[in-house]
Amino acid sequence: MTQQQQNNLPNEWHETTVGEFAPFTYGKSLRSKDRNPAGNVPVFGSNGIVGYHDTALTDGPTVIIGRKGTAGAVHYSPVPCWPIDTTFFITGDDPHLIRFKHYALGSIGLPDMNTDSAVPGLNRNAAHARELHIPPLPEQRRIAEILGTLDDKIELNRRMNETLDEMARAMFKDWFVDFGPVRAKMEGRAPYLPDEMWSLFPDKLADSELGEIPDGWEVKALDEIANFRNGLALQKFRPKENEDRLPVVKIAQLRSGHTKDGPWASADITPECIIDDGDVVFAWSGSLMVKVWCGGQGALNQHLFKVTSAEYPKWLYFHYTHHHMPEFQRIAADKTTTMGHIKRHHLSDAKCVIPSRDLLFAMDGILDDLLSRGIAASVESRTLAAMRDTLLPKLVSGEVRVNI
Repeated sequence: MTQQQQNNLPNEWHETTVGEFAPFTYGKSLRSKDRNPAGNVPVFGSNGIVGYHDTALTDGPTVIIGRKGTAGAVHYSPVPCWPIDTTFFITGDDPHLIRFKHYALGSIGLPDMNTDSAVPGLNRNAAHARELHIPPLPEQRRIAEILGTLDDKIELNRRMNETLDEMARAMFKDWFVDFGPVRAKMEGRAPYLPDEMWSLFPDKLADSELGEIPDGWEVKALDEIANFRNGLALQKFRPKENEDRLPVVKIAQLRSGHTKDGPWASADITPECIIDDGDVVFAWSGSLMVKVWCGGQGALNQHLFKVTSAEYPKWLYFHYTHHHMPEFQRIAADKTTTMGHIKRHHLSDAKCVIPSRDLLFAMDGILDDLLSRGIAASVESRTLAAMRDTLLPKLVSGEVRVNI
């Protein structure tokens, strides 16, 4: 029996090494002060895009491999880019073949080859000696096309969500911070919103504890418009054998947006500490942030608030929490204390201005739609990523074949 048959590989596939299949080139230093941030050429470090420049180091699509720092991480750029000196790179003219190399290299465990305990590093010679099996060129192209279609849709969703988020934040700032429609009315400027909505904005400002706000609007504390429910110390709720379990959502999972390889907790916890897609989660300790969670059902750990309201729309308390985040971060970072977090009274100190019910309902038709579309796109991307992660090892190992 041949080694190929022992490995259950198709006859057309062949064994090679990384050095023969995709030799690494060293990246080149490009200091932050030497970059032109107005350019559209992505600059890659070992952990992904770290900035932009107006000149590319590569001529076409590029695979970037972390050399120092996030050693062994594999990234793909569909356009010419600049990989800096903490990386290796591979480039070429055929996007499908370069993309296949991205998927193949990402499947052979390069991050496990760290050779430096102080500063994680990937040795090029050791990486080049790593063996792998590859299919004929037509099958490489087809595999890259299949997996790339999934990744392209995920990237499209990410960009769409950025646009939706920018639109929502701009509207919220105009309506709730700058009071743009009210000031436009006061100055006699033309309406820039639908007539039925425009008519609901006041035409003057009035004094309040916050200074001038739209006439008839109320001032409320952040914890008056939403309930902030703290998570649990979930190390006390470890699942028993054969017991239903949920992935634990800590600050790290909130930051990454997923629960891959995280800890587990018993599903038998209070429902108020279980989160699902679309829930607003606020990390009030350490790395303060607020996000709309789209990583699937999970158990909320301590130091995180699940933010809800039975009276006010989700977008309102989400954007107001985000609006006050710089102040919360300043409080947590105050060097005169060792706090590193905010306290309950800071939620009461954070004030919000609330419009009439009719106007809030009209706003909801716009801002809720933007938020809902973003949630749907994020959930779709999670499903597509799971599909890609399931297919990738099967396709690049030959376990699943594709039609050419």
